[in-house]
Amino acid sequence: MNVFVSALLSIAVAGISTANPRFAQPLRSPITQSRNQQARKGGQWYLAENGHAVYCFGPVMVINEPKVGFQRVATFCQGDRPMVPLKD
Repeated sequence: MNVFVSALLSIAVAGISTANPRFAQPLRSPITQSRNQQARKGGQWYLAENGHAVYCFGPVMVINEPKVGFQRVATFCQGDRPMVPLKD
């Protein structure tokens, strides 16, 4: 009889611990680095004309725009932007 009662209690305790899922740890998805979060190597921070900081990998060039005239731009910037006008 003692064996039956102890077995019944162990089953009840096991059922109680698994029946309440709100205390269970949530499953985590594996962390993957997106293309924007990759390590930054060989670039430099610049101040864009709109006041934001941009991280670019290419050289700074001076281009001639018809409406503005000569303008400094940083090339190959993060976020798929080929050229970003720089603040002087």
